Amino acid sequence: MHNIIGKVRAAIDKYKMIDQNDKIAVCLSGGKDSMFLLYALNQIKFYYPKIFEIVAITIDPCFYGQHTDYSEVERLCSRLGIKYKIKRSRLGDLIFNERKEKNPCSLCARMRRGILHDLAKELGCNKLALGHNLEDSVETFFMNLFDCGRIGCFSPVTYLSRKNLYMIRPLIFCSEAKIDSFVKQKNLPVVKSTCPVDFNTNRQTTKELIFNLEKKYPNLRLKILGAISRSNIDGWKN
Repeated sequence: MHNIIGKVRAAIDKYKMIDQNDKIAVCLSGGKDSMFLLYALNQIKFYYPKIFEIVAITIDPCFYGQHTDYSEVERLCSRLGIKYKIKRSRLGDLIFNERKEKNPCSLCARMRRGILHDLAKELGCNKLALGHNLEDSVETFFMNLFDCGRIGCFSPVTYLSRKNLYMIRPLIFCSEAKIDSFVKQKNLPVVKSTCPVDFNTNRQTTKELIFNLEKKYPNLRLKILGAISRSNIDGWKN
């Protein structure tokens, strides 16, 4: 189990994600990736050579007009001594009822990011930690290639000049399977998504494609991640 936290530390060190006296907002969706991210950063801060603080933040889209129950997440944050802030929003109603978006994921992601950035700044944070894992990196690469005809991926570290805020992705070396195993062994709470299009998205289709390709090309995801990290894709080569 310590090996996967070591991979988080490796990503942080390689891409210089954490500096002295950083205040980092950890984005909690309630899914396994974000819960592991919170737990791992909380462990790392006790022995990391640079002092940093973490707070946890959640944007509740309130799908179907209902508040999501994050009570177990609140209890975990309380046990770990981490400040936790939930921001309720109208994203669900706006996207699915008012705008009736046929392809809602992109708009939802953009709007959620904007709310996250504002909340992180409101809490005095200079960095926002996101739970994108190894598979997310590879899937994003494929989606950029297939949907947009370009070679690209999100960066391990992104600076938002308009907000004076850094986004960091410490889980880029962590596989989804290892994260899932860790979360189960530690009995970390996971909040089931109530999104109406969950598991029926372009990303899910891409995930299934890569899974099938890997039957013929073993370790394909690791090979692609290695290629990305050696490429000139913005922010990856270090």
